[in-house]
Amino acid sequence: MIFDPVYFMLLAPALLFAMWAQWRVRSAFTRANQVPARLSGAEAARLMLDSNGLESVAIEPVHGFLSDHYDPRQKVLRLSPPVYQGRTAAAVGIAAHEAGHALQDAFGYAPLVIRNAAVPLAATGSNLAMLIFISGLVLSSFAGVLGLWLVLAAVVLYGFVVFFQLVNLPVEYDASRRAKVALSEMGVVDSYSAPEVKRVLDAAALTYVAATVTAILTLVYMLVRSGLLGGRDD
Repeated sequence: MIFDPVYFMLLAPALLFAMWAQWRVRSAFTRANQVPARLSGAEAARLMLDSNGLESVAIEPVHGFLSDHYDPRQKVLRLSPPVYQGRTAAAVGIAAHEAGHALQDAFGYAPLVIRNAAVPLAATGSNLAMLIFISGLVLSSFAGVLGLWLVLAAVVLYGFVVFFQLVNLPVEYDASRRAKVALSEMGVVDSYSAPEVKRVLDAAALTYVAATVTAILTLVYMLVRSGLLGGRDD
């Protein structure tokens, strides 16, 4: 299955797009990391949270490059060292984006609520769908009905992954929109640093687009390879 030409034909463009998106993120971050800002990433996030009545949301440092995230269960914003400490356009942009997720959580932003509810099913689908799918294809050669049911189960499971990625797109774009507006209104960025913040956030958004495209094409591959979409390739 790993060397299936159908897989590479369908997924190669998405994988190349994902690699390019990751390069864009690192390139934009490196460039924006040279542009100074008034506050550190942690300070900008704190100001953004406090301005919206979210004094109870904690901000903590976390290890790892661009490992920044908001934990909705513990109501904690976790920022990587360059973002937590950095007083650059890159740091405040990423920190404000994650603070945007905290605002979404506090104000009941519907796509975020749906995304969080879909996480367990999406995680299960991501971990098990392909294994079940391959097992179904193997079994279909001598236990047709059982193999077909396994293939269908795998497709449904991976469908949750695609659903998660589709819902995740507006969540991420909205968090970036909130970040850009807040940083401008708070005076954290000026006419010089604002374009660099936008470049970082726009580049990060491409990674979510790439993940969505990859998930959709993987589902298409499963449908084609199983014969559920088009002819069965035996």
